[in-house]
Amino acid sequence: MTASETHLQALKEKITNRTAIVGVVGLGYVGLPFAVEKAKVGFRVIGVEQNPRRAELVNRGESYIADVPTEVLKEVVDKGLLRAETGFDRVAEMDVIVIAVPTPLTRNLTPDLQYVERVTREIAPRLRPGQLISLESTTYPGTTEEVMLPILEQSGLKVEEDFFLVHSPERVDPGNKRYTTRNTTKVVGGVGPRSLEAGVFFYSQTIEKVVPVSSAKAAELVKVFENTFRAVNIALVNELAMLCDRMGLNVWEVLDAAFTKPFGIMPFYPGPGVGGHCIPIDPHYLEWKAKEYNFNTHFIALAGEINRKMPEFTVEKALRVLAEAGVPVRGAKVLVLGVAYKRDIPDYRESPAIEVIRGLRRLGAEVEYHDPHVPRFAEGGLAMESVPLSEERVREKDLVLIATDHSAFDYKAIVAQARRVLDARGATRHLPRELTEGKVVLL
Repeated sequence: MTASETHLQALKEKITNRTAIVGVVGLGYVGLPFAVEKAKVGFRVIGVEQNPRRAELVNRGESYIADVPTEVLKEVVDKGLLRAETGFDRVAEMDVIVIAVPTPLTRNLTPDLQYVERVTREIAPRLRPGQLISLESTTYPGTTEEVMLPILEQSGLKVEEDFFLVHSPERVDPGNKRYTTRNTTKVVGGVGPRSLEAGVFFYSQTIEKVVPVSSAKAAELVKVFENTFRAVNIALVNELAMLCDRMGLNVWEVLDAAFTKPFGIMPFYPGPGVGGHCIPIDPHYLEWKAKEYNFNTHFIALAGEINRKMPEFTVEKALRVLAEAGVPVRGAKVLVLGVAYKRDIPDYRESPAIEVIRGLRRLGAEVEYHDPHVPRFAEGGLAMESVPLSEERVREKDLVLIATDHSAFDYKAIVAQARRVLDARGATRHLPRELTEGKVVLL
């Protein structure tokens, strides 16, 4: 048996009997649910979270991620199965190291891998034989092999001989009650056959279905394509919304009717823009990488252009609604409902609602917002706090703008109380016509 085979066999035995120590670097919306899921089945988990406040909360058993109930986190912490650290001193103790750190874009829409590189440089001098390293952060095809691997091999250890390296893209959908870490199919690609075997074996312990692919690069492309597919289709319906606006048609009526077809189509809906950690960012990773092959990804570029126009289009439509009522935008009182980037979550990263607020304020409108999930936000120099949602507040506004369609909003009451409503999410489209006619404008 070769040294590599010995390392692999020993790792699989540790994983099987739950003596393997799992390290999770980055305890955010991906890392914390994953760490808890592993701890729940008996693995000892060491989380590396460089935000001291977050690490402290984890060690107290207090969750800051909506998909992780505090009582579940506290249970595994109290059992000694999960502990958060702020540094990398315990890397050598870990048998499996899962990396789930941010991969943002620069202002020029190029990949920013500083967090991945920084973590890899922390791991490399502490690397030991027999460890499995998995990158879950979404990135362009080639990152695992071209960026991480050379840094890790500076340790003097060799992949496939001394350690194992895979890419297994995260597929977290914040707020989704049906699909969780456990029952969402996992894709795994290794830099070699032994790495792939180790990665598939590890993830299969707690995830219902694991799909192996031929390489880490293929796994990276899987995730970027998934998000690009959504970005392109969202852009298609956003463009349709702008066309329907010109044509005097109700885009929501058109889409609802189109989506009754039982084959060959799937639902996507327009909105004030796209937000979050994936759709506005990940397709541009592929767009950037494609240029290395002298290839232009026209759909990705066009989809990004259309989606980035939507906050501006929403502001322009708000101005029209106000103008038709004889209300000048300067000094107009506007209440924005929802600043989270999607329904029923507290995440406002890249939220188009914030861009809409910024656009209205720039034109002189007096803007307040209410969001039951986001009590305050600070983004790009703009900081605001949520105001209470009351009948009096709704009645006094010149315009109520629905930017995020949270389930907690009583849309029937809001429409009844408001002078006029711009609904950028179609949340009111099924309300009785006698209630909405002459008062509600859909995006």
